[in-house]
Amino acid sequence: MPRTLIATLFPSQAREFRGQRWVNISLRCIHLVGVAGVAGGFLFGLDPESWLSYWYLTLTSGIALTLIYIWSSAVWLFELKGMVIALKIMLLILGLVFPEMRAEAFIAIIVMSGLIAHAPARVRSRLWLRRPMA
Repeated sequence: MPRTLIATLFPSQAREFRGQRWVNISLRCIHLVGVAGVAGGFLFGLDPESWLSYWYLTLTSGIALTLIYIWSSAVWLFELKGMVIALKIMLLILGLVFPEMRAEAFIAIIVMSGLIAHAPARVRSRLWLRRPMA
C-alpha cells in the first residue's frame, strides 16, 4: 500500500467530527430497533415481508456505524470490537444461507454483542493483528 494511503487509513490520532458521539448513539438506537424487528423473523420463522424493512434498517445503520469507525481509524478493523463485527456478519450470512440455523446464529450474535459491548475498553480495543506501518 502506498504510504499516503496507509497514513490516511491509519492516522496517528483517530479522526472525529463535531457531533460524532450523538451520531453514533442515534445510529446504535436505530440499529437496535432494526435488530428487534429482525428477531421475530429469525427466531420465529416469520414471513420475510413482516421483518424485511427491519433488516434494511439494521443493515443500513450497521454499515453507517462501520464506515464511521473505519473513517476515524482503520485500526478498528484489527481491534477485537472490529473483528467481532466481521464474525457477526459471517454468522448473519450463515443464517441466510442455512435458514435452519438462523435462530442459533442470531442468538450467538446477540450474545457476542452483549459481551463485547460490556467488556472493559482494554479488551474491546485490544489489537489482535498488527496494523500496517505508516
